[in-house]
Amino acid sequence: MLAEIIAVGSEMLTPHRQDTNSLNLTAGLNDLGVTVAFKTIVGDNREHLTDAIRIALHRADIVLLSGGLGPTEDDLTRECVAAALGLKLQPDAVVLASLQARFKARKIAMPPNNRKQADVIEGAQVLPNRNGSAPGQWLDTTFPGALGQHFRKLVILLPGPPKELTALFDDECRPRLAAILPPRHLARRTLRMALIPESTVDARCAPIYQKFTDVETTILAGSAEIQLHFLCTKETLVEAEARVNEVAELVEHEMADEIFSANGDSLEEVVLLMLDMRNLTLSVAESCTGGWLGKRLTGVPNSSRVFLGGAICYSNAAKQEFAGVLSDLLEREGAVSEKVARALAEGIRRRTGASLGLSITGIAGPSAPTGPDADKPIGLVYIGLADGEDTQVRKLQIPGDRDRVRLWATQHALEMIRLSLQ
Repeated sequence: MLAEIIAVGSEMLTPHRQDTNSLNLTAGLNDLGVTVAFKTIVGDNREHLTDAIRIALHRADIVLLSGGLGPTEDDLTRECVAAALGLKLQPDAVVLASLQARFKARKIAMPPNNRKQADVIEGAQVLPNRNGSAPGQWLDTTFPGALGQHFRKLVILLPGPPKELTALFDDECRPRLAAILPPRHLARRTLRMALIPESTVDARCAPIYQKFTDVETTILAGSAEIQLHFLCTKETLVEAEARVNEVAELVEHEMADEIFSANGDSLEEVVLLMLDMRNLTLSVAESCTGGWLGKRLTGVPNSSRVFLGGAICYSNAAKQEFAGVLSDLLEREGAVSEKVARALAEGIRRRTGASLGLSITGIAGPSAPTGPDADKPIGLVYIGLADGEDTQVRKLQIPGDRDRVRLWATQHALEMIRLSLQ
C-alpha cells in the first residue's frame, strides 16, 4: 500500500512556514505498514490543487490531505477533492447543527461562510473533530486507471492545525486503516557515522545493502555525519526486524569503528553514555564555537551526571581568567594554536575538577583575525583533550562558512572523545 500526503496552503510555499503535519502522518502510516511514497505541497489554487489530487489518485492507494477545510474563500480542499473524483458536495445537517451549537456555546453569531464546513463529499463519512470546527472526511471510493480499470482508493481529508490533525488521525483514521489494511509490520534501523564522506560510505556499503531488495535503504548526509536508514515491511514484526538487523549487522562489520551509533542515538548521547559507564566527568573551554558544544551536551536529558560545564573563553582575557592560560603564551603563539588549545584543555580540567577537559579554539571567519593569529587561515581549528596524564591536540582545517566551521568543530570534538574512550 502506497500513500501520498498533500499539504494544502500557500503559506507553506513561503520561507516562513513548514509542513510538519506530514511528519506525524508518515509516522502513523508507517506504524500500520504503509509506505509514504510521495509528499506534495500545493497552494490555495483551485486548478493546481485539483490537478495534484488527480495525480495522487493515479499513483497512490491512500491519499491524505491536510488543511484547506476552513470557512474562508481560499479553503478549497473539499471542492477540489469532489472535482477530482467527479462527485458532488452535499450539506450535512448534523455537521451544520454541530457548528451552530459550537458558536452558540461561545455566544457568537456564526458567520454565513462557516456553513461551507458542513459540505460533505458524496459518499464520504464525517470524521468528528473534537479540537476544532472543521470535521475531517473519509472516502472509500474507486478511481479509473489508464486502461479503464477502476482501483480502490482511500481519500482522507484532515484539518490543518497540528493539534486537530493529530488527534483526529489517531482517533478516527488509525482504527479504520488498521481494520482494512492487510497485516503488515514495519521495522527500522539507523546507523550513524561521523566525519566520513558519503561517497566512501556508499562505495563500501552499497555492495552489501543492494543484495537486500526487500529492504529500503536511504543514505543521508548532513550536519557532519552520515546516516544509513534501513526499512523493511513484512507480515510479522519478527520477520521485518530480522531482515533489517541482518543488513545492519553486515554494514556494522564493514564499517566497524566508523559507526558511532547502531540504534539512531546522536553522537552527544553516545559520548555521554560512554563517560557515564566509565564514571568520568567532562568540562569544556570553548572559543570559536561559542558554547555550541555545551548546548549539544546539555540538550541530552540527565547530562549533568557527567557534564560539569565549562566556559566560553572567547577573548584572551577570558582564556586567562577561566582556564589559566598565560598571557605571554597567548601573545607569543596566538589564541589559535596547539599550545593554547593544550593549555585551555588542561586549565579547564583543573578549574572544574573534571576527569576530562576539552578545548576548542579556531578561526571561524568570515573576516581574518588580527594580532598573533593574523597570518592563519579561516577554518583553522585546534581541539585539545586532557585527562590529567596526557593531552591530545588535533589540528584541523575545516572548509566552509562560519556556521559550518563551528558545527564541524563540535563534531570533531565529540568524535575525539568517543575514540579516546574505546
